[in-house]
Formats: sequence, structure tokens, C-alpha cells
Amino acid sequence: MNGGDDAATSGPPPSLEWRFSQVFGERTAGEEVQEVDIISAIEFDKSGDHLATGDRGGRVVLFERTDTKDHGGSRKDLEQTDYPVRHPEFRYKTEFQSHEPEFDYLKSLEIEEKINKIRWCQPANGALFLLSTNDKTIKYWKVQEKKIKKISEMNIDPSESSNIPPQLVTNGLPADKGHDYLSKDFSFPPGGIPSLRLPVVTSQETNLVARCRRVYAHAHDYHINSISNSSDGETFISADDLRVNLWNLEISNQSFNIVDVKPTNMEDLTEVITSAEFHPIHCNMLAYSSSKGSIRLIDMRQSALCDSHTKLFEEPEAPGSRSFFTEIIASISDIKFSKDGRYILSRDYMTLKLWDINMDSGPVASYQVHEHLRPRLCDLYENDSIFDKFECCLSGDGLRVATGSYSNLFRVFGASQGINLIKSLKFVLINCCKTFASMVYIRRQIQTPARPSRSIGSMTRVVRRGSESPGTEANGNAYDFTTKLLHMAWHPTENSIACAAANSLYMYYA
Repeated sequence: MNGGDDAATSGPPPSLEWRFSQVFGERTAGEEVQEVDIISAIEFDKSGDHLATGDRGGRVVLFERTDTKDHGGSRKDLEQTDYPVRHPEFRYKTEFQSHEPEFDYLKSLEIEEKINKIRWCQPANGALFLLSTNDKTIKYWKVQEKKIKKISEMNIDPSESSNIPPQLVTNGLPADKGHDYLSKDFSFPPGGIPSLRLPVVTSQETNLVARCRRVYAHAHDYHINSISNSSDGETFISADDLRVNLWNLEISNQSFNIVDVKPTNMEDLTEVITSAEFHPIHCNMLAYSSSKGSIRLIDMRQSALCDSHTKLFEEPEAPGSRSFFTEIIASISDIKFSKDGRYILSRDYMTLKLWDINMDSGPVASYQVHEHLRPRLCDLYENDSIFDKFECCLSGDGLRVATGSYSNLFRVFGASQGINLIKSLKFVLINCCKTFASMVYIRRQIQTPARPSRSIGSMTRVVRRGSESPGTEANGNAYDFTTKLLHMAWHPTENSIACAAANSLYMYYA
């Protein structure tokens, strides 16, 4: 994909053997999952050295990579040396409370603290920057190491303390004088002051501090479903059901509305915005998807209000296939650009679709994810599972795509010809448990936030590093609709996937 070649005609990518790497927040048998601990957002930074997760309790947890720090250099550099290449390993870095529950008194509406999206921004001066949003408010965070300054002991040598004249006290002041430091009567004793008792400030320990730099609020009447950074490093967009707004990172009290699909009469509303994403290279281009299964590519150079699109990507409906569920399952839940910006990956309830931005006649590839569930759409509608919003992701080289499914499954497809490689968290964990003796358990106690009832106890952390045995394939027909893998992210430069199952974060590599 990186060379601009057509993904549909390129050769098949080499097969990958996916292996379990780590799990954070693994539950013990019979442990009940707290609602506030369920992970709701995952995002790698551009370097892949940091990973952020957000949960329904409004917290953001950061992880940092450790396996590249031991020897230094990237994975490719290590392959050219005598060091054995190990799978990616991450460790807990810090956490902070990003959002709190609020109440809109004008609309009598409760605003959840749940983190909907996280996006990394450009780092600067050793500090990390990221955006996080709930339904109404976006926040710009700076995470930086701060040196803790402490006053150490006085710099006087205890062995010399007996040499201080008895008439002198701290800082050499005469004992019979007051503390008038500007007094003209002060005189140095004969021979001078042998030693001064001055405090010494030292800064040895460092502590990670998260500080909110900006709050972007009161710009959306409906729930925010997407935020996306521009390649210029200065602006970002936020999207709700009917509008897309453009922000400058340094200006929090003003935004520009660039897309507005709200009709004059709300009874005429036929579709809503479901996701929006900036082009990874061109800061003037962005794409947004709708509940009707279409994707619109817009160019902000054309007009201030981009109601007219540059290109429209949609797949024509097959004759005679329309049913009550057609529009529901056609709604796109997530879109992602490929790294080079040539392709757009979209996820609806039934399929993954890969679109070439230079060809708007139809997708260049389509991958069946839930086609076997089509006979059960009535049951899925009754239990609301048909409204689940699954995310999708692409590998850094653009050769593979992935998405989640039920029973905590995730599927990996070859982008060239739809190779279906299905992996199951459940079955991999069972296999890992069989090699229990070979596992390493590391327990790290994390200080809980101010609200102990919403502590990240489940991510406090039992970190389990996996065995080298690959997981077995799952039976696609035996699905558990109560467990679903909605959120996942692909490492930007390596074949490594982070995915969330309830309150647990799983890492896989190939």
C-alpha cells in the first residue's frame, strides 16, 4: 500500500503467526467487572513507544514500551545485531482522572465521564501531549516528568560543629542580637565564621505529573463520537451526530463549524455522522462516515462550510436485498486512513471494507466479519447487540486489517485478497494457562485516584507475559454476545495489536 499500488491486485502478504504477549488487568475467576473499569478507548502514539487507554470511569492510563530501552534502537536495528529479538513489552507508566461526571442544568442532562476517544499529539521537550474526550468536553493534557525538590541536611560537617563559637547560632548570627539582618551593628567574629548552616536543595526523584492545558467545551449539542489530529500539528477536529468542528490546539474558546448536516426540520433527518478522521498527510482533507453506510471526503480549501463533498464512497444496494435491518447494519461505526493516506478502512456491523480514495465506484476489498450472524439479526435486534460499534485498524505497512467481534475474538485479514486469520482471546488464554509454570507474574501496586470506588483496581496490575505457543482457532458459530471486543489498535510500525476485553488490556504480536 505504501507505494500507492492497488491493494486489491498486489500479492498476498506473508502469513503471520500471532502470539500472546501480555495482559493488564486480568480478572480472577469469579471476579465481577466494575462498570467504571471497562476500557472504552485505545490508542498508540506515532512512535509506538506509548499506549493510552481510557475507561468508562473517566480515567486515562498510559503505558510505555520497555523492550527497546534495554538495548536501545528500533526492532529493525536489533535484527541486524546479535541481540535476540523479543516481542514488544509494555509497562504501566501513569494514570490520571481526565473527566468527571457532570450535569447540564439547562438541558437536565447527565454527562457521563466515559472516555470516548483518545488521540496523541506531537511530543515536545520530553513531555507527552494527548487529547481525550467524553460526550461533551475535550481536554488537552500534558504529561511530564517533574523533579521533586527536597531540602537535604545542612551542608555543615557534623564533625566541625564543635568548632562553631558558642556565641553564634544558625547562619552565624550573634546570640545576643535579634534577627535584624540589616543591622549595622553586626560584625564578623575574629577569624571569620568557620561554617555556615545553609540548607541544600536536591532533586533526585522524578514524578510524572499530568496537567490539563486546555478545555474545549460548549461546542457540541450532541454526543462527540470522534476527534482527530491534523498533520499540521496545530489543529484537530471533533465530530458529533450532526456537526464537525475545527479547533486550534491553542484556542479553547472558539471553533469553526466545517460540516453541518442538520436539516431545517429535524423530521427530515435521514442520516447522522458516525465517525470522522483527518487525512494523515494533507491537513486540508478529511473524511467522515454516516449511518447510511457512505463515506464523504471533503477538501477544506473549497469552502469554509464543507457541505458539499469532494468524493462520495458508497456501495450500491443489491436489488431485492432490502429489509428492516438494512440501514441498521449498513451504519459505519469506524473509519481509518492507511498510513500513506491512499486507502480508507471502514467497519459496519457485517463487514470491513477497504476503499481507494482515487476510486469512488466501490470498495477495492470487502471482508465478511459477521455474515454468519445474518440469520440471527432478529435476536441481535432484540438484545441490542446489532447496535454495537466495533472499531477497525490497519497495520503500519498497510498489508493487513483487523477488527473485533463477539466472544472476545479479533479477526486479521490480508489486505490483498481477504485472507481471514481469526484469533480468540478466550482460547489463547486457555492455552497460556496450560503453561502456567513458564509464566512470569509481576505485581505492581498502583496508587488509586481520589475516588477509591473508581480505582483502576482491575488494572492494578497483574501483568502476565505470554508463552510462545500460538492460540488455537475459535469456532465462529459459538458466539457469546455478552463478551465483545469493541476497541483495538495496531502498532504503527510493527505487527503488534492491543485490544480491550471488558476491563482487561491484551497485547498480541506476530
